Amino acid sequence: MSTHGRLARRLVQLYGGLTLYGVSSALLVVAGLGLEPWGVLHQGLARHTGIDIGTVAIIVGAAVLVLWIPLRQRPGLGTISNVFVIGLAMNATLAVVPAVHGFALRVPLMAAGIVLNGAATGLYIAASFGPGPRDGLMTGLHRRTGRSIRLIRTGIEVAVVVTGFVLGGTVGVGTLLYAVSIGPLAQLFLKVFAVRAASGRSTVVATGSPEHAILPE
Repeated sequence: MSTHGRLARRLVQLYGGLTLYGVSSALLVVAGLGLEPWGVLHQGLARHTGIDIGTVAIIVGAAVLVLWIPLRQRPGLGTISNVFVIGLAMNATLAVVPAVHGFALRVPLMAAGIVLNGAATGLYIAASFGPGPRDGLMTGLHRRTGRSIRLIRTGIEVAVVVTGFVLGGTVGVGTLLYAVSIGPLAQLFLKVFAVRAASGRSTVVATGSPEHAILPE
């Protein structure tokens, strides 16, 4: 694949992945069986402020990006795009997807949201345009404190889930299933969507532990 062809593919993956991430997060909201960790916080803030959840996600993403400054993290195209595209896609999806009732519909919707979220994560990370704001916060704290990625990721996720739950965000079986499945799903899709460099080697190393690459949004 030519250099221009790889760049075009990476851009499609970046924006396709971020859009799909927003869609998948919206499906979890509609299912109402529990959101991903940051989604719990976004929903809790949305319920207290009256602002659309996607807009809250944008505001929180921008606020987290400000925290990069003392951590000396450098944003990339993917970082800035992450802040806006996911939230806009969430709002657009929630505007057109009707409410569902009954577990016969809510459970498959929850499962679809989790799987699509894993695919979206693999897509945009494999594009290699820089980490999302929350990912960069995790890796920045890791570099500055020397603490393990796993410990920092767990601490951040517990904090946002507890805060979101107190504010009224939905914590449920979907939250638990997301927590145990997003790593393997993201790892799988990282391999599927890896962009090959001119040498034939992947631009994404997808053989390591996924928590070194992702912090679920």
